[in-house]
Amino acid sequence: MAAEKNVGLVLLNSSLSPFGQRCSIALAEKGLPHEYVEEDLAAKSDLLLRSNPIYKQVPVVLHDGRTIIESLIIVQYLDEAFPDTRPLLPADPYERAQARFWADYVDKKVYGCGSRLYMVKGEPQTPANVEMAEILKTLERELGGKEFFGGDHGFGFLDIALVPFATWFESFDRFWGVGVAEVAPKLAAWVARCMERESVSKNVCSPEKVYEFIGEMRKDLGIE
Repeated sequence: MAAEKNVGLVLLNSSLSPFGQRCSIALAEKGLPHEYVEEDLAAKSDLLLRSNPIYKQVPVVLHDGRTIIESLIIVQYLDEAFPDTRPLLPADPYERAQARFWADYVDKKVYGCGSRLYMVKGEPQTPANVEMAEILKTLERELGGKEFFGGDHGFGFLDIALVPFATWFESFDRFWGVGVAEVAPKLAAWVARCMERESVSKNVCSPEKVYEFIGEMRKDLGIE
């Protein structure tokens, strides 16, 4: 295994992780060969625990034995370490800063609010429901009339940051009544365009699998 020989690129991941999916999409977009190691998060491997002793979480990328952790940092690292492949961040410093800002917004708002939604029993107008609807509208405004968030740059860093969460949008509707197609139709159309890309369709979970996962998690927490 490359992971044990400390050569090449290795991705330690869990297929359900939207953060790990970012890394898989970035690797595919850049055409970088790598070894994929699926982690059982209920029984984490020694390799994962050695590679990420601080957080003990996926995703982790090993590049010739050196460890890179945290999904957005990994995607930026891949862009910088392999400059002769398709760039994911725009060349202009201001545009790069904007892409990083909105990727951070995705982590703080989409993931943050989504995590709170898991604890909601499904009442239609709870604060978390209303907040998520506003978050989706905000992202739609940022998308504007562009095909992808990267604008002239095309499918890029911010698209990669957000699109793994798109397969969770159906669950937002089915569990909590936040229908993305109604709240942010341009964003829903963006999702459809992203799913036409092989790098995305082959590396994100199906909405049904996500729905089943959230349902099981809610049962375990005694919410359902």
